[in-house]
Amino acid sequence: MSNEWYALLPEQASTFAWQVDALYILLTVLSVFFTVAVVAILLYFCIKYRRRSADERPAPIHGNITLELAWSIIPTFMAIGVFALGANLFFTIYHTPADGIDIYVVGKQWMWKIQHPEGKREINTLHVPVNQTIRLTLTSEDVIHSFFVPAFRTKKDVVPGRYNTMWFEPTKVGEYHLFCAEYCGTQHAGMIGKVIVMEPEDYQRWLSSTSAGGEATGQSMAQLGEQQFQQLGCITCHKMEPGGRGPILTDTFGKPVELTSGEKVTVDEAYVRESILTPGTKVVKGFQPIMPAFQGQVSEETLTQLVEYVKSLSAAKK
Repeated sequence: MSNEWYALLPEQASTFAWQVDALYILLTVLSVFFTVAVVAILLYFCIKYRRRSADERPAPIHGNITLELAWSIIPTFMAIGVFALGANLFFTIYHTPADGIDIYVVGKQWMWKIQHPEGKREINTLHVPVNQTIRLTLTSEDVIHSFFVPAFRTKKDVVPGRYNTMWFEPTKVGEYHLFCAEYCGTQHAGMIGKVIVMEPEDYQRWLSSTSAGGEATGQSMAQLGEQQFQQLGCITCHKMEPGGRGPILTDTFGKPVELTSGEKVTVDEAYVRESILTPGTKVVKGFQPIMPAFQGQVSEETLTQLVEYVKSLSAAKK
């Protein structure tokens, strides 16, 4: 669906952008149509049935069942139809596909810090390949931000203390605006960036290059996470085989574990993050709450590296 005729809409550059525009235009057309119709009928009746003399007595009105049913039933089915279209689009946007390229985004006053699993880092710029699903894991170091790319018709709040996820599949090579869409302080308007969509071959060359923008660490996020895992002493309790004082991490990501409370939770990014910062909150059954809390001791970048390392230990990531 092309929107060149409607200059107020940004360029469409993702798989579901046209659906967002179509629903928006439909709602606009319906709103304008019924507003004009109601106002026109109202004015017509005001003129036609105005009181023409002081002693005029209007004829009694007994209603019209056909009209009353029509203006009740027809709008009801129209509202249900709009709801169905909106619900389908909502599910499409907020149901993250299982497969895709994972990228971590950390919001901070007033910048976007981005880490690719391969180790490449960026500030206020996000490189992605065209025609591939991109999954972003987002968190904030300070206040609430909102990651917004108008051309992709997608926006997600970036909240401190938790992980949010969003996805998109770019359909056009090019550069697109990136904004923070949540007021986050005095320099909120300057928290902008760009998304650069590349051909897959160019993207792979960029990932491996040390001079094409971004910071190349020479190590993947999982490798950096493994270093942090050892430096923080995690390996003392979390062995690669049973018998340690903490749960083994091999082949656990994406799978349910039972807690001491009897509750079952899935080992995902949010659970791993919470278990590092406040390990006593959800303790795996059969283990004691002896792990020290790392709240305030590790940065969000370090947390994402540790999460990626735990994911790399599990076949469930594949």
